[in-house]
Amino acid sequence: MTIHLPQGPYEPRATPLDLAPAGSPLASRTVFSAAHVVADPYADVTPDSPAAVDWDATLAFRRHLWSHGLGVAEAMDTAQRGMGLDWAGAEELIRRSAAEAKSVGGRIACGVGTDQLPAGPATLAEVRAAYEEQLAVVEESGAQAILMASRALAAAAKGPQDYLDTYAHLLRQATEPVVLHWLGPMFDPALEGYWGSTDLDSATDTFLQVIAEHPDKVDGIKMSLLDAGREIDVRRRLPGGVRCYTGDDFNYPELIAGDDQGFSHALLGIFDPLGPLAAHAVRVLDTGDTQGFRALLDPTVELSRHLFRAPTRFYKTGVVFLAWLAGHQDHFTMVGGLQSARSLPHLAKAYQLADGLGLFPDPELAESRMRAFLTVNGGTR
Repeated sequence: MTIHLPQGPYEPRATPLDLAPAGSPLASRTVFSAAHVVADPYADVTPDSPAAVDWDATLAFRRHLWSHGLGVAEAMDTAQRGMGLDWAGAEELIRRSAAEAKSVGGRIACGVGTDQLPAGPATLAEVRAAYEEQLAVVEESGAQAILMASRALAAAAKGPQDYLDTYAHLLRQATEPVVLHWLGPMFDPALEGYWGSTDLDSATDTFLQVIAEHPDKVDGIKMSLLDAGREIDVRRRLPGGVRCYTGDDFNYPELIAGDDQGFSHALLGIFDPLGPLAAHAVRVLDTGDTQGFRALLDPTVELSRHLFRAPTRFYKTGVVFLAWLAGHQDHFTMVGGLQSARSLPHLAKAYQLADGLGLFPDPELAESRMRAFLTVNGGTR
């Protein structure tokens, strides 16, 4: 039956994409999905209140990702770190998810930042101490650490040397190899000029110097600059044994597929809604069938580019909206009230693209919820 979306009438599909059941572990690539958190819709909160999380639904979604063979990248920007989820909430999320991972044998890596610091200027010593506190929490939980970019460090650093010194100190503290995360300003404007320069070539040189000086403490890097050419260049310059995890939600199929000089692993927010399809595609790639892999993932890029379009930092709204339509949660409420961060036409287009790909396990449920959403938010036409 036709559904009338803001962009015009649309005929929803009747069946989901037919995917083979999850089978053997992913072999040729290490793949993490950065997972969203599920808010508690019955909590009496305001946008300025601490996050109220529905822990049962949040952990159930992580079990869904693990069941398909994906790793979970926890407490990252997809989980609204710095956009509604404070450090107290992130710490509880890390501890709960790490325990859940241990119980089901799932792979997990967790974000380490400095977001417990109070608003306002911080010294470099305070930045280091904040990083150390969070690193200890992640390592005590048994998860791998992802050193996230720090707004406080971006504000406090006077130049590249401050980044080199800070990261050298942290890598010496780490007991196991970590993932270094370079998050671009399109995801967080406060990170403009990270690594000590707004010139990306100079910033890249500093980033690579950190890795070159501590290769035994760096498992890999996550590039989130939405610049495929720069990622490929950095990937080719990494020391042997250091992985590149793409965070490029615009160009991930080609970067994961790679070329004759290498490939990227993945740590992606778009693999939250694409989880089962992404895992299936990587299993196809495991057989050496690059063309089959691209045939599965290339059609998803339009949806990803739509969700991550500027202002990119609000991509979480579309991710959570699709999780609701897919039946992974019973409501479309977000931490910090961010369900209002995208327009009705934007979300309707996300539904149309996701439905066209067959991403919804129950297309009738997704259609019913989309109709209800249109009625409440747009009225009837």
